[in-house]
Amino acid sequence: MNHDFFDFNRYRETLTTFFVTYGARFLVAMLLLFIGLWVINRIVKFINREMITHNVDPSLRPFLRNVLNVALKILLIIAVISQLGMEMTSVFAVLGSAGLAIGLALQGSLANFAGGVLILALKPFRVGDYIEAQGVSGTVNLINILNTVIKTPENKTIYIPNGPLASSTIVNYDVESNRRADIRILIHYGNDVALAKNLIRQLIAQDNRILPEPAPQVVSENTDMGVNIYTRVWAAKGNVGGITNDFHDWIRSAFEKNGITIAYRDPNASR
Repeated sequence: MNHDFFDFNRYRETLTTFFVTYGARFLVAMLLLFIGLWVINRIVKFINREMITHNVDPSLRPFLRNVLNVALKILLIIAVISQLGMEMTSVFAVLGSAGLAIGLALQGSLANFAGGVLILALKPFRVGDYIEAQGVSGTVNLINILNTVIKTPENKTIYIPNGPLASSTIVNYDVESNRRADIRILIHYGNDVALAKNLIRQLIAQDNRILPEPAPQVVSENTDMGVNIYTRVWAAKGNVGGITNDFHDWIRSAFEKNGITIAYRDPNASR
């Protein structure tokens, strides 16, 4: 048997040098990683507090916080790899190739990221606005890097990808401070239309939520099914939903008391 097949003593110095050199680098790299993550966490929290202190748009804060967090962690990973002794030219080449492959695989995510940037830049809505888009409606709760979180009146949470959202039609109910409430009531032919209108005008005069300007409108239109009576009043946006719901009930009650028969009651109360 050849005892020189593996002579530990011959390689001991080489192995010792290897473990001392690279073992030390590995420990330093791990230490750098843990300290770096702790520092990044502190920096992100500090920046978030500063944004709150300086009243940075709540829609923008989560986005900037996430971008900063990702950017700092990428820099930390590069620093850790460099500490391990790898050639940075090779590292950047690998990162470039990996980035291209990841970019091709995540085209949808990149489109959502670009959509998030557009939403924050153009500001079609902000956190707290009530919007309608992509077939859903609700209050904007959060704008993330890749999606926007909507809370519906039923307390459902909906995540809408930013890419399709940025390129779709968006109805923002909260841009203007005042909005118009539209109420439609259908009554049968043979009813006193003038009386019906006067009853509605009396209800309008008694409600101090309704703004005097633009002036309220009560108009009628003949249809195959009966006479449509449209009531259009302006109010602060927060009162529109209440006015719409209240007036449906009040008009119906007033009509019943005065012998006016309703053919149809519009169930769609505007927000």
